[in-house]
Amino acid sequence: MRNHLAITCTTGFLILAMGLDPQSLPAQDAPRSNWVEEALPRLQAVYEHGEFQPAGFDGKWLPDSSGYTIRERDPETQKRSLWSYDAQSGERSPADQQDEHKLEHGKRLSPDENHVVEFQKRNLVVRDLKSGEQIRLTQRPRDRDVSYRDPVWSPDGKHIAFIESDSTQVRQRSVLVPSDPSYPGVRDVRFARVGEQIPALRVGVVASTGGDVRWLPLEVPEEGCYLGQVDWAENSDQVLVETLSRFRDTREFTLYSLDGESTRIYSETNPAWAVGSQGTNSGLNWVREGDAFIVVSEKDGWRHAFLYSRDGDEIAVLTPGDYDIIDRAVVDENDGWFYFYASPENATQKYLYRVPLDGTGTLERITSKDQPGSHDYDFSPNADLAFHTFSTLDSPPIIELVELPSHRVLRVLEDQAELRAKMERVISHPTEFLQLDIGDGISVDALMIKPKNFDDTKKYPVFVYVYGEPYLQTVLDKWGAGQIDFHRVVADMGYLVVSIDNRGTPAPKGAAWRRSIFGSLGPLSTEEQAAALKELGRQRSYVDLSRVGIWGWSGGGSNTLNAMFRQPELYDVGIAVVPKPQPHLYNAWFQEIYMRTREVNADGYERSAPIHFAEGLEGKLLIITGSGETNTHIQIIEGLVDRLVELGKPFDYMVYPNRDHGLREGSGTVVHVRMLILRYLIENLTPGPQ
Repeated sequence: MRNHLAITCTTGFLILAMGLDPQSLPAQDAPRSNWVEEALPRLQAVYEHGEFQPAGFDGKWLPDSSGYTIRERDPETQKRSLWSYDAQSGERSPADQQDEHKLEHGKRLSPDENHVVEFQKRNLVVRDLKSGEQIRLTQRPRDRDVSYRDPVWSPDGKHIAFIESDSTQVRQRSVLVPSDPSYPGVRDVRFARVGEQIPALRVGVVASTGGDVRWLPLEVPEEGCYLGQVDWAENSDQVLVETLSRFRDTREFTLYSLDGESTRIYSETNPAWAVGSQGTNSGLNWVREGDAFIVVSEKDGWRHAFLYSRDGDEIAVLTPGDYDIIDRAVVDENDGWFYFYASPENATQKYLYRVPLDGTGTLERITSKDQPGSHDYDFSPNADLAFHTFSTLDSPPIIELVELPSHRVLRVLEDQAELRAKMERVISHPTEFLQLDIGDGISVDALMIKPKNFDDTKKYPVFVYVYGEPYLQTVLDKWGAGQIDFHRVVADMGYLVVSIDNRGTPAPKGAAWRRSIFGSLGPLSTEEQAAALKELGRQRSYVDLSRVGIWGWSGGGSNTLNAMFRQPELYDVGIAVVPKPQPHLYNAWFQEIYMRTREVNADGYERSAPIHFAEGLEGKLLIITGSGETNTHIQIIEGLVDRLVELGKPFDYMVYPNRDHGLREGSGTVVHVRMLILRYLIENLTPGPQ
């Protein structure tokens, strides 16, 4: 049991005075008196100076796939101009004006490349690129809070389809505007909370020359719905609309003709969700000149690609087998291939595969076998070439121009030589990826970062980084994943930094894995994180389970609270950054996918909410948030603060004024947040071997 004599709920007390001479800090401030002078410059190098930011490559493919354009700065004039490169020879030449237009306007450019659709005073307008003449397409009503988005040209350029979002009935919450410190302003912000009214959506079609808007006859239930893909259906006569139910457990694709007729071509219902918060399954790809389409679904237990006729009949499963598509890549109709990302053997990595479009299901890996890690491809329009980016957690991304499907490298576009040399000095031990068996046939992915001068004959404290919710994985073999730059600094202070992906995270391990948390986020992740940590302690004698800290951001902050409240015998220190201890106060768009509403799932919300288990707190807890939060807004957290005060529980509380969910606003904030986390950890969990 961990007993404390006084409540230490503080704010400014915790602010780290960056300008102080580290030697002036009293010795009792931290067991390691030199930690500030070691950690601060490293964090500033990462977050303020960008010294570990890899060089990017912003090439855009030419429509004929012969080459690509890059905007480059003239070393003499410092002006940026657009250049074209031949893909095969690498020859460089000035780009023409049409390439400039395509790069600047993208999909908003008309098919004849003479007009562009734009937003002006929250209305849609079409502008003639030569004359500058404008035609207004919409007229926002003055008495309603209406906005327009996602305009798309018909192939013949005669019409534009778009989405209208009406938030008039969405409730507003008042937030302070930082102006006069004594008399701050107040503004109202629309916020669709769990169970409350969401924006009303509809799809309009208007002539590109202006005129009346035709509204498609969507069937929208009283509770509202969301829209996925809205596009022309491979012709200029029909619009494809993907509708998603409010809970995202049902989705449909419907074709609407301009005269108002509609035909449903695909429908899917899942007891949990058909489309998650990442939107990976959303949308379809037309093939066979619009006579068929490819849709991604988890209806058979894995995320697979299915081929359907335009009439809605299933033709084939393109990707049969016990593996998941991580994401779609490209459809190469000319040669008859569907390219996608997968990693059947390792859920922390990502590779390019393809299968034939004829439905025979023969799986072919395209990524080279000698390049373990994570891979992304930016394909040329004909899919014969690609900008290939690959990295690992410890190796910065190399960018190549490759031929497909041979994967022959035409040239290296960015080798990150300077950054690689830096990383050799920074990384004292390679990040270790592990599989932890937590029983009942469940094995979870984990990673571990060891401190410099690591000695496996001694025991080290553990600092767990948790997310654990359905939006993302933290255990990824990919450059920049999982707060790795910060965690390397933490490890070198004398900690084993560990991260674990429990069931319910979006790992490519099958639909059952991802949907295991449906109904209540928190209980299962807390149990499995604890079980995995204990298994790690069993496997590795140098893991000191008598010294354990945990931290996380957003959903990870919530899981940090659950760990501290529900597993107090295991965790000594917790740092919860912008958590949501009362999930029923969170936004409807995310929370209702996984937990519905309290009206239909009261028990799930009760079991999920950390606030209901606050009496279990025994260790040291720091809660960090920003008063300008628009995501997990501060009132969600203040309820927990009041509850801990009511219970007489000691804890610490830091509020960054006017900062939002990422805690980035204001000079020095990003480094300050991480120095605060480090200070709290070092002061409350003794670092180093014992």
